[in-house]
This record gives sequence, structure tokens and C-alpha cells, in this order.
Amino acid sequence: MQILVNGVARTVSEGMPLLELFASLGLKPESTVVEHNAVVIERERFAGLTLTEGDALELVRFVGGG
Repeated sequence: MQILVNGVARTVSEGMPLLELFASLGLKPESTVVEHNAVVIERERFAGLTLTEGDALELVRFVGGG
């Protein structure tokens, strides 16, 4: 199925859990903010979110440094 991740089309498995997408992208849930179909998702809900055809995600990572 097709979804958008940060404006880029991506093919993923039907019903892919959000946390599986994180793993495939090498992202850590604890340092990522997710906007799912224009709604910011609370981190506590990541584990229960399953992706569907046409979903649009914006993923923003926090990066520290100095």
C-alpha cells in the first residue's frame, strides 16, 4: 500500500504498525514526533497505530548537540 512520509510516497506492507515503520527507517520512537493525517499523535499511542492506504505522516526527530 502507499503512504506519504514527510511528503515522499513510500510503499509499505498492508496494516503496517507505526513502530515497524520506525524500525525500517532506523528511527527511535522516544525521540520522534509524529503527525498522522494532520493530527499530532501522543507517544503513548504509537504502539496502537496501524497504517492504512493513503496515510500521510510527518516524522520529526529531535537531535541534540553542541
